[in-house]
Formats: sequence, C-alpha cells, structure tokens
Amino acid sequence: MKKLMFMAAFAVFGLSNVNAQEIETTYGFEEGDIMLEGGLGFNSTNNKNTDTKTSGFSISPKVGYFITEDFAVGVEGAFSSSTREVAGTDTNDNKSFGAGVFARYYFLDLGKRFKTYTELGLGYVSSKDKINDIKADGFGAGLNLGINYFVTEKIAISFGLADVLSYSSAKVDGGKAVSGFNGNINVFNNFFDTAQFGLLFKL
Repeated sequence: MKKLMFMAAFAVFGLSNVNAQEIETTYGFEEGDIMLEGGLGFNSTNNKNTDTKTSGFSISPKVGYFITEDFAVGVEGAFSSSTREVAGTDTNDNKSFGAGVFARYYFLDLGKRFKTYTELGLGYVSSKDKINDIKADGFGAGLNLGINYFVTEKIAISFGLADVLSYSSAKVDGGKAVSGFNGNINVFNNFFDTAQFGLLFKL
C-alpha cells in the first residue's frame, strides 16, 4: 500500500513538473518575429513672465522583422507638431514628417524580462513653419541604446535611453545646409536625461 502511494505521489509530482515546464513563459524574440513599436511624446509650457506659451507632440511608429533572434531590420516614421504663442499672438506653427530605416541588435539580457539593444538608424525629415513660411529638409543618422521590458510574452515597454552617436544635416529653402555631429561620451552617466518611452508588440 505504501509503495502504491509513493508511486502515485511520484507520478503526480512528475506530471506537475512537466506541466510547469510546458507553461513556463519565455520572453524575447525568435527568427521570423515581427515587432510593432511606437513612441508618443508631448510637452506644454506657460511662461507668465514673458507671456509665452508653447506646446507640441510627436509620434514615431516602427515595424521590424527579425532575421535572427537577436537582429532585426525595419522601417520607421515620425510626425511632430509644435506651436509657440507670445502675448496672445502665434509666432510659430511647425509640423514635420520623417521616414527612415533601422537595424537593431539585442546584445544583453538583464534577467528574463529586460532585453538591452543597440540600434542604428538612417532617416529623412521635412518640416514647415506655416506662420513664417519656412520650409526645411534634412537627413540624419544615429546610434542609440535602449531596453525592452516584457510585461507579457507579446507586449513590452520600450525605453530609448541615450544617443551614443548622431549626425544631422538640414537645409532651409534658399539657404545653405547646416550639419552637426554629436558624440555622447558620458552615455552611462545620463541614461535618463533624454529617455523616450513607447510600447512594443510582438507578432
């Protein structure tokens, strides 16, 4: 009798262990996965000393395809709008559109849910200030760092931490191009100075 009870208990334990292994959730990506990612930002200020108000928002969707479990390539877009008002008069009304391509590499797992990546992007942007009738076009390239935190197996919160290297060039209609290069040597000391947040969905 004791031997039968022991065997039954062993069988139940074994089945429970198998079920636990089967339902264990894995976080991350596999070859052939598709990711949909988007960031949203907004700002609003009201300086009563100068009677100046500013407001704006931006949205930046991305679609990526995983060539391997660690490496993805994709396309991205961007739209932003900003306004400035001084003493009740609109002085700026700027809107910009952008499109580009990117390559992302996941190089470090911080536990099961945190996935750290570096991303190289190249894009084009066009902007127009309706009030001042100023148009500008430009392009840029950048190398960035970021982290995904998986809330579920399919949904993650994205943290765009810092720009490591970036280059941009823009030209206003009728003017000469203005270019700039930036290298963030102290990237590990100011992760959250320019943090951007978004959501990622894995398909």
